[in-house]
Amino acid sequence: MCGIAGILHADTARAVDEPTLRRMAGAIRHRGPDGYGIASGGGAGLVSTRLAIFDIPSGWQPMQGAHRDTVMVYNGEVFNHYELRRELEAQGERFRTTSDTEILLRLLDRDGPEALHRCNGQWGIAHLDRETRTLTLMRDRFGVRPLHYAQLPDGGIVFSSEVKGILASGLVEAEPDLEGIDEVFTFWAARPPRCAFKGIRLLPPGHLLVWRDGEIVEERPWWEPRYATDAPAPPAEELGELLRDSVRLRLRADVPVGCYLSGGLDSSLTTALAVEQTDHQLRTFSLAFRDPLFDESAFQRQVAEELGTRHHVIEIGPEEITDAFQDVMRHLETPVIRSAGVPLYLLAQSTREQGITVVATGEGADELYWGYDLFKEAKVRAFCARDPDAAWRASLFDRMYPYFAATGGRRGESWRRFFLDAGPAEDPLFSHQTRFAATSGVKSLYSGDTRAALAGVDPLERLRDDLPEEFGRMSVLERAAYLELTTLLGNHLLAAQADRVGMAHGIEGRFPFLDHRVFANSVATRPQDKLAGLHEKIAVRRVAAEVVPPIVAQRPKQPYRAPEAAAFFANEPEWVTERLSAEAVRSVGIYDERAVAGLVRRCRAGRATGFRENMALMGVLSTQVWHETFVGSAQRFAEEREEPRVRLHLGLPVRVGSAA
Repeated sequence: MCGIAGILHADTARAVDEPTLRRMAGAIRHRGPDGYGIASGGGAGLVSTRLAIFDIPSGWQPMQGAHRDTVMVYNGEVFNHYELRRELEAQGERFRTTSDTEILLRLLDRDGPEALHRCNGQWGIAHLDRETRTLTLMRDRFGVRPLHYAQLPDGGIVFSSEVKGILASGLVEAEPDLEGIDEVFTFWAARPPRCAFKGIRLLPPGHLLVWRDGEIVEERPWWEPRYATDAPAPPAEELGELLRDSVRLRLRADVPVGCYLSGGLDSSLTTALAVEQTDHQLRTFSLAFRDPLFDESAFQRQVAEELGTRHHVIEIGPEEITDAFQDVMRHLETPVIRSAGVPLYLLAQSTREQGITVVATGEGADELYWGYDLFKEAKVRAFCARDPDAAWRASLFDRMYPYFAATGGRRGESWRRFFLDAGPAEDPLFSHQTRFAATSGVKSLYSGDTRAALAGVDPLERLRDDLPEEFGRMSVLERAAYLELTTLLGNHLLAAQADRVGMAHGIEGRFPFLDHRVFANSVATRPQDKLAGLHEKIAVRRVAAEVVPPIVAQRPKQPYRAPEAAAFFANEPEWVTERLSAEAVRSVGIYDERAVAGLVRRCRAGRATGFRENMALMGVLSTQVWHETFVGSAQRFAEEREEPRVRLHLGLPVRVGSAA
């Protein structure tokens, strides 16, 4: 696992100097704390910072192809590289290293991007053909690993795993993209290729981009999630077999592998399957919250004890969240509407301190096997829409969101009307209307200038226009699954709660449910084996019943949540007061200072307890911190002082002024 970055100028006579590459390496060095390498020449430069997991002595990047005509930098893992190596060796191929990097490079050199279909893994890849000056950027199926890029005025391109790497090049200025920020407050994250920065793009999951000698010549999906299929329902035992094999592959490493254990079904199942296949005592890591409303530590302890893991817990309260929040925002590189990434950032820090660099977790199960309350909600809303006058149908909403009552939320007719009046059943986005409505509360705080800049911009209509043709053939719940996968999983959950907060401390997350074979199983699985009545993830629970303690195997879904608005006002830090002051809000200009002041007064008085107000406060505070971090203050990126472990000369063909 690594961080990657690079620059290619259209004019090959325009050098990319080593100090620039060292700044880019320094900006993303947290992703690769074990060392870095650079390659330069012919108007190009590449950077790789390394978190050594496979072939620690030899797997350094940038790596040259067998005939030295290609070079690759790569952030990720190909988990089935042992099997691919055997196939290639049987065909006469010989290798210099035992790393997955060399296997991937050889496949791409031979077969091009079609080789990705043979790879089981997660990646952001930059592959450069020296002779043709062709750069191909590629991202994994589900968007586990990020890859940003920006086009330069001269026709060149700059790319990096993180926006910081692009900004460190000195070729792109940090400016807010209001449409991207508005999408955050619609979908919980901007939809790729848009992000929160103007002029900087995020390669969408499952996509590739081809730049050749001064222009982007191709950008397309190499893989897409397909739901409306005629695939036969898989046998009941297939999911267990696939998950065991997926866990087996994701335990591969030349360093110790641990598991995050939340106490819920998915992480407990992942941990149990890892214990089955580990010949030493597995190490597990958990978050405990001082506030019992969020705490699941009793379930975590029980699973750890019954599975016999060596368990480590860190405890989180308001002070830890406020102390770490500004650092987390620097890594997230986007405004957010939840604080959930902060405790996970602290968990990654603690895990790294315990000597672990790779963890397996349960992300993806809820999206694939319909575990979120949103799926139940969509099912009940569709049921009610078929007979709006049947009052007993609306009473089903009272059985959902049991944790809502614990936060002071009230049930009753207005509660039910929120679900029933969210939007028409014929809307393609029917399943997500309530989420979009709850999230958008922060938009009521926009300044007049922001409203004017966004006049005529409708993120929901843009999403409707981008839906695939087969969307119309999907069921309500298949549509919900597609939207969860394409708007939430990669864009928000894997970014804000996995890659960015983990790699901030050099922790690589691995996700057995996000094996493309498991995805294919989920699509073909019968609806009643995913959601039966209001009981979720039936197929997953059948597998868990074999290996997970019964109290967890049958436990209802409890979404991972963390303290939000109240945490920042329990003992209000000076930086919170400053960032939310009328002067600071007016200076940034995205929000109206009077509207924000009203929200802040309610938060300080403890009256802002609803989801909408909590998300609005998080949206405002995170935007203010994000803006101060990246836009409001001069960016200073120090050069990496350590000498590179690899230094290659690219020797690209010289084409002076080719894009003039």
